[in-house]
Amino acid sequence: MTAIEIMMEEHENICRMLKVIRKECMGILKGDDINYEHFNMIIGFIRNYADGHHHNKEEIILFNRMVEHLGALGEKTIKNGMLVEHDLGRLYVNSLEEALVKVKSGDEEAKLDVIANAIGYSDLLERHKTKEDNVIYKFAERQLSKEIMEQIDGIKLTHRGVDNREAGLPTLPGLKRGFIVQPGNLIGPANKRPTFTQVRVVNHQVAIKLAPDKLVEPYRSGFAIQRPRQLHQ
Repeated sequence: MTAIEIMMEEHENICRMLKVIRKECMGILKGDDINYEHFNMIIGFIRNYADGHHHNKEEIILFNRMVEHLGALGEKTIKNGMLVEHDLGRLYVNSLEEALVKVKSGDEEAKLDVIANAIGYSDLLERHKTKEDNVIYKFAERQLSKEIMEQIDGIKLTHRGVDNREAGLPTLPGLKRGFIVQPGNLIGPANKRPTFTQVRVVNHQVAIKLAPDKLVEPYRSGFAIQRPRQLHQ
Protein backbone atom coordinates (compact mmCIF):
# COMPACT_ATOMS: atom_id res chain seq x y z
CA MET A 1 0.00 0.00 0.00
CA THR A 2 1.11 3.55 -0.67
CA ALA A 3 1.19 6.17 2.08
CA ILE A 4 -1.87 7.85 0.56
CA GLU A 5 -3.81 4.57 0.52
CA ILE A 6 -2.91 3.93 4.15
CA MET A 7 -4.08 7.39 5.21
CA MET A 8 -7.34 6.94 3.31
CA GLU A 9 -7.87 3.65 5.13
CA GLU A 10 -7.26 5.45 8.41
CA HIS A 11 -10.00 7.90 7.41
CA GLU A 12 -12.44 4.99 7.36
CA ASN A 13 -11.34 3.99 10.86
CA ILE A 14 -11.98 7.55 12.04
CA CYS A 15 -15.41 7.64 10.38
CA ARG A 16 -16.45 4.66 12.52
CA MET A 17 -15.73 6.78 15.56
CA LEU A 18 -17.79 9.68 14.15
CA LYS A 19 -20.83 7.37 14.03
CA VAL A 20 -20.30 6.59 17.71
CA ILE A 21 -20.26 10.33 18.49
CA ARG A 22 -23.61 10.85 16.78
CA LYS A 23 -25.11 7.88 18.61
CA GLU A 24 -23.98 9.24 22.00
CA CYS A 25 -25.37 12.70 21.19
CA MET A 26 -28.70 11.25 20.08
CA GLY A 27 -28.93 9.50 23.43
CA ILE A 28 -28.47 12.82 25.23
CA LEU A 29 -31.22 14.40 23.08
CA LYS A 30 -33.54 11.56 24.05
CA GLY A 31 -32.91 12.24 27.73
CA ASP A 32 -30.31 9.57 28.50
CA ASP A 33 -27.64 10.31 31.07
CA ILE A 34 -24.27 11.20 29.63
CA ASN A 35 -22.02 8.16 29.54
CA TYR A 36 -18.75 9.72 30.68
CA GLU A 37 -16.82 6.51 30.11
CA HIS A 38 -17.86 6.45 26.47
CA PHE A 39 -16.98 10.10 25.94
CA ASN A 40 -13.61 9.58 27.59
CA MET A 41 -12.96 6.72 25.19
CA ILE A 42 -14.00 8.89 22.25
CA ILE A 43 -11.71 11.74 23.34
CA GLY A 44 -8.87 9.28 23.87
CA PHE A 45 -9.41 7.86 20.39
CA ILE A 46 -9.38 11.33 18.84
CA ARG A 47 -6.26 12.52 20.62
CA ASN A 48 -4.27 9.31 20.26
CA TYR A 49 -5.34 8.01 16.86
CA ALA A 50 -7.24 10.59 14.79
CA ASP A 51 -4.98 13.49 15.79
CA GLY A 52 -1.87 12.07 17.45
CA HIS A 53 -1.39 9.30 14.88
CA HIS A 54 -3.19 10.21 11.66
CA HIS A 55 -3.09 14.02 11.55
CA ASN A 56 0.41 14.08 12.94
CA LYS A 57 1.49 11.68 10.19
CA GLU A 58 -0.12 13.85 7.50
CA GLU A 59 1.58 16.96 8.77
CA ILE A 60 5.02 15.36 9.08
CA ILE A 61 5.31 13.23 5.94
CA LEU A 62 2.93 14.80 3.39
CA PHE A 63 1.82 18.35 4.11
CA ASN A 64 5.30 19.70 4.78
CA ARG A 65 6.44 18.38 1.39
CA MET A 66 3.46 19.95 -0.34
CA VAL A 67 4.31 23.30 1.21
CA GLU A 68 7.97 22.93 0.28
CA HIS A 69 7.56 21.76 -3.32
CA LEU A 70 4.21 23.07 -4.61
CA GLY A 71 4.75 26.80 -4.24
CA ALA A 72 2.11 29.34 -3.28
CA LEU A 73 -0.82 27.06 -4.10
CA GLY A 74 0.53 24.25 -1.96
CA GLU A 75 1.25 26.62 0.91
CA LYS A 76 -2.19 28.22 0.74
CA THR A 77 -3.97 24.87 0.51
CA ILE A 78 -2.15 23.40 3.49
CA LYS A 79 -1.49 26.32 5.84
CA ASN A 80 -4.80 28.11 5.25
CA GLY A 81 -6.86 24.98 4.83
CA MET A 82 -5.86 21.61 6.20
CA LEU A 83 -3.79 22.81 9.17
CA VAL A 84 -6.51 25.28 10.18
CA GLU A 85 -9.05 22.46 10.18
CA HIS A 86 -6.74 20.26 12.26
CA ASP A 87 -6.49 23.05 14.85
CA LEU A 88 -10.26 23.65 14.77
CA GLY A 89 -10.80 19.96 15.52
CA ARG A 90 -8.50 20.24 18.54
CA LEU A 91 -10.51 23.24 19.75
CA TYR A 92 -13.76 21.28 19.48
CA VAL A 93 -12.29 18.41 21.50
CA ASN A 94 -10.92 20.72 24.23
CA SER A 95 -14.31 22.45 24.45
CA LEU A 96 -16.11 19.09 24.58
CA GLU A 97 -13.91 17.99 27.46
CA GLU A 98 -14.61 21.24 29.35
CA ALA A 99 -18.35 20.86 28.78
CA LEU A 100 -18.32 17.31 30.15
CA VAL A 101 -16.62 18.55 33.32
CA LYS A 102 -19.32 21.23 33.72
CA VAL A 103 -22.17 18.75 33.29
CA LYS A 104 -20.58 16.38 35.77
CA SER A 105 -20.40 19.20 38.30
CA GLY A 106 -24.13 19.90 37.94
CA ASP A 107 -24.40 22.39 35.07
CA GLU A 108 -27.31 20.97 33.05
CA GLU A 109 -27.10 23.70 30.43
CA ALA A 110 -23.60 22.53 29.53
CA LYS A 111 -25.21 19.51 27.88
CA LEU A 112 -25.84 21.89 24.98
CA ASP A 113 -22.09 22.46 24.73
CA VAL A 114 -21.39 18.73 24.85
CA ILE A 115 -23.66 18.13 21.87
CA ALA A 116 -22.56 21.26 19.99
CA ASN A 117 -18.86 20.51 20.24
CA ALA A 118 -19.19 16.77 19.64
CA ILE A 119 -21.36 17.24 16.54
CA GLY A 120 -19.23 20.19 15.42
CA TYR A 121 -16.18 17.92 15.52
CA SER A 122 -17.99 15.10 13.74
CA ASP A 123 -19.24 17.35 10.94
CA LEU A 124 -15.81 18.98 10.53
CA LEU A 125 -14.05 15.61 10.25
CA GLU A 126 -16.57 14.23 7.75
CA ARG A 127 -16.02 17.23 5.47
CA HIS A 128 -12.26 17.20 6.12
CA LYS A 129 -12.01 13.52 5.17
CA THR A 130 -13.97 14.03 1.96
CA LYS A 131 -11.82 17.01 0.98
CA GLU A 132 -8.57 15.14 1.58
CA ASP A 133 -9.65 11.95 -0.19
CA ASN A 134 -11.09 13.69 -3.24
CA VAL A 135 -8.93 16.81 -3.57
CA ILE A 136 -5.82 17.13 -1.38
CA TYR A 137 -4.39 13.64 -1.77
CA LYS A 138 -5.09 13.59 -5.51
CA PHE A 139 -3.47 17.01 -5.84
CA ALA A 140 -0.37 15.70 -4.06
CA GLU A 141 -0.18 12.57 -6.21
CA ARG A 142 -0.61 14.63 -9.38
CA GLN A 143 1.79 17.47 -8.58
CA LEU A 144 4.55 15.98 -6.43
CA SER A 145 7.35 14.29 -8.32
CA LYS A 146 7.66 10.53 -8.50
CA GLU A 147 10.84 10.75 -6.41
CA ILE A 148 9.12 12.67 -3.62
CA MET A 149 6.15 10.30 -3.58
CA GLU A 150 8.56 7.37 -3.34
CA GLN A 151 10.24 9.09 -0.37
CA ILE A 152 6.86 9.46 1.30
CA ASP A 153 5.96 5.83 0.65
CA GLY A 154 9.33 4.72 2.00
CA ILE A 155 8.90 6.40 5.36
CA LYS A 156 8.04 3.94 8.09
CA LEU A 157 4.57 4.95 9.24
CA THR A 158 4.98 4.22 12.90
CA HIS A 159 2.80 4.73 15.94
CA ARG A 160 4.52 4.73 19.31
CA GLY A 161 7.59 3.18 17.72
CA VAL A 162 5.76 0.24 16.11
CA ASP A 163 5.70 -0.16 12.33
CA ASN A 164 1.96 -0.49 11.82
CA ARG A 165 0.77 0.15 8.32
CA GLU A 166 -2.49 -1.35 9.57
CA ALA A 167 -2.69 0.42 12.90
CA GLY A 168 -4.15 -1.06 16.07
CA LEU A 169 -6.85 1.05 17.67
CA PRO A 170 -8.39 1.35 21.13
CA THR A 171 -11.80 0.06 21.99
CA LEU A 172 -14.81 2.27 21.34
CA PRO A 173 -18.37 1.95 22.67
CA GLY A 174 -21.16 0.37 20.71
CA LEU A 175 -19.24 -1.35 17.94
CA LYS A 176 -18.37 -4.84 16.82
CA ARG A 177 -17.46 -7.66 19.20
CA GLY A 178 -13.95 -9.02 18.74
CA PHE A 179 -10.69 -10.15 20.28
CA ILE A 180 -8.25 -7.74 21.85
CA VAL A 181 -4.84 -8.08 23.40
CA GLN A 182 -4.26 -7.20 27.02
CA PRO A 183 -2.01 -4.15 27.54
CA GLY A 184 1.60 -4.85 26.73
CA ASN A 185 4.35 -4.16 24.27
CA LEU A 186 4.95 -5.81 20.91
CA ILE A 187 4.03 -9.48 21.16
CA GLY A 188 6.35 -11.19 18.62
CA PRO A 189 5.70 -13.17 15.46
CA ALA A 190 3.08 -15.91 15.37
CA ASN A 191 5.47 -18.78 16.07
CA LYS A 192 6.68 -17.08 19.25
CA ARG A 193 3.35 -15.69 20.40
CA PRO A 194 2.40 -16.11 24.08
CA THR A 195 -0.49 -18.29 25.13
CA PHE A 196 -4.11 -17.73 24.22
CA THR A 197 -4.84 -16.66 27.79
CA GLN A 198 -3.34 -13.26 27.01
CA VAL A 199 -6.25 -12.57 24.68
CA ARG A 200 -9.78 -11.93 25.84
CA VAL A 201 -13.10 -11.10 24.20
CA VAL A 202 -14.84 -7.75 24.67
CA ASN A 203 -18.24 -6.51 23.59
CA HIS A 204 -17.31 -3.01 22.45
CA GLN A 205 -14.51 -2.41 20.03
CA VAL A 206 -13.55 -1.40 16.52
CA ALA A 207 -12.47 -4.40 14.48
CA ILE A 208 -9.41 -2.99 12.69
CA LYS A 209 -6.82 -5.17 10.97
CA LEU A 210 -3.29 -5.59 12.28
CA ALA A 211 -0.29 -6.78 10.35
CA PRO A 212 -0.49 -10.61 10.45
CA ASP A 213 2.63 -11.12 12.54
CA LYS A 214 2.07 -8.43 15.15
CA LEU A 215 -0.02 -7.79 18.21
CA VAL A 216 0.51 -4.29 19.56
CA GLU A 217 -0.68 -2.24 22.52
CA PRO A 218 -0.46 1.17 20.85
CA TYR A 219 -0.87 3.43 23.87
CA ARG A 220 -1.76 3.57 27.51
CA SER A 221 -5.56 3.92 27.21
CA GLY A 222 -6.20 1.44 24.41
CA PHE A 223 -5.76 -2.08 23.19
CA ALA A 224 -4.52 -3.38 19.89
CA ILE A 225 -6.88 -5.53 17.90
CA GLN A 226 -6.18 -8.95 16.44
CA ARG A 227 -8.43 -10.60 13.86
CA PRO A 228 -10.07 -13.69 15.43
CA ARG A 229 -9.05 -15.96 12.53
CA GLN A 230 -5.39 -15.38 13.43
CA LEU A 231 -5.76 -16.57 17.01
CA HIS A 232 -5.22 -20.18 18.04
CA GLN A 233 -5.63 -21.94 21.35
